[in-house]
Amino acid sequence: MARRHYRSFFSNLMDTLDSFENEKDFLSDSHVVENFTLLHDIGVIRYVDYLNREIRNYKNLFAGALDIFNRTTIEGIMNAAVSHISDHFLPSLIVFLWKPLANKDDIVIKGYKNYKPIELNFEVKSITPFDSFFKSYPRPINYELMTVQFETAKVFQSLHPEIVIPILGPSGLYGLVLVGHKILNEEYSHGELIYLQELMSFVSQSIQNHLHYERTLRDIKTGLFNNGFFMTRLNEEIARVNRNDSSASIIIIDVDHFKKFNDIYGHLAGDRVLESLALIIKLGVRTEDIPSRFGGEEFTVLLPDTDMNAAWIVAERLRLAASTMKVQWDPPLPQVTISLGIYTFNKNINLSADEIIARADEAMYLSKERGRNRTSVWGSGLMKKIELLNYKSE
Repeated sequence: MARRHYRSFFSNLMDTLDSFENEKDFLSDSHVVENFTLLHDIGVIRYVDYLNREIRNYKNLFAGALDIFNRTTIEGIMNAAVSHISDHFLPSLIVFLWKPLANKDDIVIKGYKNYKPIELNFEVKSITPFDSFFKSYPRPINYELMTVQFETAKVFQSLHPEIVIPILGPSGLYGLVLVGHKILNEEYSHGELIYLQELMSFVSQSIQNHLHYERTLRDIKTGLFNNGFFMTRLNEEIARVNRNDSSASIIIIDVDHFKKFNDIYGHLAGDRVLESLALIIKLGVRTEDIPSRFGGEEFTVLLPDTDMNAAWIVAERLRLAASTMKVQWDPPLPQVTISLGIYTFNKNINLSADEIIARADEAMYLSKERGRNRTSVWGSGLMKKIELLNYKSE
């Protein structure tokens, strides 16, 4: 009889639990108040408290996942992850090590403290050595334990991390997150490590999505935008210029005597020249500009809201940077130089994207004819100048 009574009581209790939206409603219910001592002694109150903590954790996790998936850049994804990790644990430090290009070992390092980016005097050339380890152990791991099992992990020692979290995808290790000790000096619990692992799974998926999208826009060799994306943006800029009565410019860049790099030093040396020049171009333009690889040894840059004089300044900055660029190779390579052509357009110039590119290309060709390592601007009478130069060369 007593057994039947308790079975009925707990059946009713579970129905009651299902109807409550929060812990406060449960504890204030008259049936719970009447039987509080019994419920406490047999662990029901503790279990309800545990369930509420789990619910809060999952709500936080899903809120974090939504925030992460709404970010459109790698840095945005990192910032969202840092914010949610910091809210949950108050760690002393968070460091992202990120491989921006799947086919390159170059590493980007971002450090955060108190939600804000910080400067780090720290360098890691590659995270590839950690790939096999995390493929076999795809979860957060205590840093000290990792150094015992994996000697190479001691490279992170100066950062004093407590937890190392892998960011994994189908192609292997995309990055690592190093999390410092808690500010309150408590150890990370098993549940907190699970939370970190689940949060990083969302970060990993978001990064994979971003990478797949980026690969449709980027040139694999240089990391600059590909020509297809450049043409799309150029057509959009032509439409914007026509609407807003503004101006924009494009620059075409060609490596001088590039064939000699391939013929004398080999194609790998030529690739290194292109990669080095791509970095110079990327660092030499604004965030809103569109630097791309046009094909072979040619590059293009779209400069929105840029008149001819401003475009000239950008082109000369790139030319001078290239003329002092040191390309690491053995044996040492000759100094790289580039020739550039500029064309500026506005609503009064009714030209297609291909015609705009052709005019910038003509200006670049004039730079070649004038001796290379220089910038030319397409203007009135340019074609006659080119024809005259061709006539003299014959």
